[in-house]
Amino acid sequence: MSTHASCHPAPRRPFASWLALGICLSTGCGGCEEETAEAAALARAPGGSVANAENLDEPPVTDDGYQVISSSRQMTTRRDTQEEARRRSRDDLVLEPTSPDPEAGDFTLEEAIEGLGTDGTLVAEINTGLGTMFCDLFTEDTPKTVAHFVGLARGKRPWWDARFGQWRTAPAYNRTTFHRVIPDYLIQGGDYLGDGTGTIGVTIPDEPHPRFTHDRAGLLCMASMEVDENGAQWFITDGPAPELDDDSRYTIFGRCQQEDIVRRIARVPQGEANRPLTEVLVANVRIRRVRGGADAARPTPPQAPEGYDPERQREASPGPSELYPSDRPRNIRESPLFPRRPGTGEDTHGGDDDDHAGE
Repeated sequence: MSTHASCHPAPRRPFASWLALGICLSTGCGGCEEETAEAAALARAPGGSVANAENLDEPPVTDDGYQVISSSRQMTTRRDTQEEARRRSRDDLVLEPTSPDPEAGDFTLEEAIEGLGTDGTLVAEINTGLGTMFCDLFTEDTPKTVAHFVGLARGKRPWWDARFGQWRTAPAYNRTTFHRVIPDYLIQGGDYLGDGTGTIGVTIPDEPHPRFTHDRAGLLCMASMEVDENGAQWFITDGPAPELDDDSRYTIFGRCQQEDIVRRIARVPQGEANRPLTEVLVANVRIRRVRGGADAARPTPPQAPEGYDPERQREASPGPSELYPSDRPRNIRESPLFPRRPGTGEDTHGGDDDDHAGE
């Protein structure tokens, strides 16, 4: 029996196996110390799992200070449960449209920006769980891609929702998540299914521009698996990514200013397939005209729900001031909380008692 095999807990075996295990333990299992030393050396080496893991008792960090965090058993179990539920629910999805695209594949920038006016630069306000990003949109250089993105964000461009099996004209990015985050590379979102597999029944062709390259952080780009098949998903770069310039699939159609928020999102604890262990929410994507562009943009103030009328009479039970509108405060009767003062006829809360008024 080899030394390596005997270093690990074994399943139930006949008496001979237990005897062999006892002999190994009595001899000290010398190979285990060597393996532990080799593993520690590998972790510290430049080619190891984490080059700067000097102290194995401390969580390792990358060269740029990003702390490597492993998921707990409880978190991993919860994620596995969610993945299993997602796999089961996919059987109920209607992935292919059962009726033609209402726009017949023809959706213009004019339709997308209807009602936004003409004063100012077109800006995407991306509100996330870790902050708000403002992105200038390149309407002159990539008009078809901007029209597609803006139309989906505003609910102007119909898209196929596989969950309901119908075309919808609701904002496609509200309450979605960043389902893929890679430090120094990108953060990806825009999928209403939340796992990168969602399709919307329509695609647009790539729209490369010769003056744009993936040479910096903050670039807003389309995410596509195939050439000329851009759906709803998009990503923002977290650093130069020149390998994305090898083909035309990743159209650059905007630039975001808040690179610190991109870095923060890219470095959240993640699991398999670079999925965040805790969801990073995209609350909504608002499209605005802003004088001075993204540099001058400020978050949109909170808005009342659609249809809310502050002047409408409330449909709740009337309060004390509505039941007793008199200017004279209504006295509180004797109670354990407000007993009368002995010999005064007054309540201890300071008001007069109706029974003694005028005495």
